Amino acid sequence: MIIKKNIVIPVKEHGIAVQQLCQHATEVVRCLQDEGYEAYIVGGSVRDLLMGKQPKDYDVATDATPAEVKTVFPRCRLIGRRFRLAHVRMNGTLIEVATFRGPQVNDDDDHQHQDGRILRDNVWGSLEEDAVRRDFTINALFLDPITGDIKDFVGGYKDLAERKLRLIGDARVRYREDPVRLLRAARFVAKLGVELAEETAAPIIEMTPMLAEIPPARLFEEVCKLFMTGHAVRTLETLQRFQLTNTLFPVLKEHGKGGKATISPLMNQAMKNTDLRISVQKPVTPAFLLATLFWRPVRERVAALIETGMHEFAALGQAADEILAAQVQRTAIPRRFSVVTRQIWVMQPRFHFTSGRKAKSLLQERRFRAAYDFLLLRAIEDEALEPLCDHWTEAQKGVKLNTGHYNSRNRHDKKHRGRHRRRGLRRSSSVSKN
Repeated sequence: MIIKKNIVIPVKEHGIAVQQLCQHATEVVRCLQDEGYEAYIVGGSVRDLLMGKQPKDYDVATDATPAEVKTVFPRCRLIGRRFRLAHVRMNGTLIEVATFRGPQVNDDDDHQHQDGRILRDNVWGSLEEDAVRRDFTINALFLDPITGDIKDFVGGYKDLAERKLRLIGDARVRYREDPVRLLRAARFVAKLGVELAEETAAPIIEMTPMLAEIPPARLFEEVCKLFMTGHAVRTLETLQRFQLTNTLFPVLKEHGKGGKATISPLMNQAMKNTDLRISVQKPVTPAFLLATLFWRPVRERVAALIETGMHEFAALGQAADEILAAQVQRTAIPRRFSVVTRQIWVMQPRFHFTSGRKAKSLLQERRFRAAYDFLLLRAIEDEALEPLCDHWTEAQKGVKLNTGHYNSRNRHDKKHRGRHRRRGLRRSSSVSKN
């Protein structure tokens, strides 16, 4: 991509006041500049400020190498192999400092995979070269907190004003360098309310298979960013639109042709509840969301195992293990989450025992609340579970209900069908942290 003329946007035009900036990021820039280096606040923090949002963190870009940053901030930590970075802490605030990167050497086998993916990226360059190496134009704006000016080499300021998300350079080449950019594009569309530029959107569907080459651990990190930052509903819609869902979650049943997946009402409600909890600063966990995402394939596998004569409890445990084992081939799921997801599933049949020692022991389970919240979501798709939900809601209040063993598969008490308002109130908080 040809570097555009260096456009300088003064503070009187962009309107970001110095008081809005993180004082620690400003101090990091000041210290580097005082030592004779170039340094700027860059990336998502500048973008968010221009959009009127409060950044969660601040990144700094500089022409100082990581070793030179270490001389300016002796207590900083140098991390990363693929991307060498410096982590500078000031009064408990972490500022990530990256060195300007230059053009990738295409014939260096140590740095680039034969399919075009960048494996290592410690080629230093100038400010202009670093701008071109970034992914999207709106993430390539450099703010000098000392002068207040923003430098723009790739038209990011104009794209942001027009709410356009545009890759810098040839879209196919940039996706090939790092296929995770396919997911980042979807995430920014959902999070920022922007739309993809035509040339950025065009190759997405044909290039989705490249995600299979990304390490599962890295893809799990991306899943958390996609669904655990307050925009899960729009993210799922965007993944479906760009046919990325089934590539990311191969255990889900395909919906028609392409990469769309069949989305259940349970999944949609779980996404809404997750966004609601995050909006009011309540904790959420990937374990619960994963339980809702993969419940349908688990349920279908359970049905097949029961037909072979297996008991429901045993079938549920085996189905859970099989589905999780299949999914981790694409997105790693840390054991601390997969164990909880499995517990949520295998506890579901126990809710049918509504009295006696089994009922009391269920109430004492550590994951009871998460499993109960999941039961409420299941009732969205199966109204026969509604009386069971009511029972366990009352049971948590200490109400003694003499209902005995309730079998929701064979009976449904019609008098409970009118309790939508009360159930709706319960379900508004049904993405559990437990």
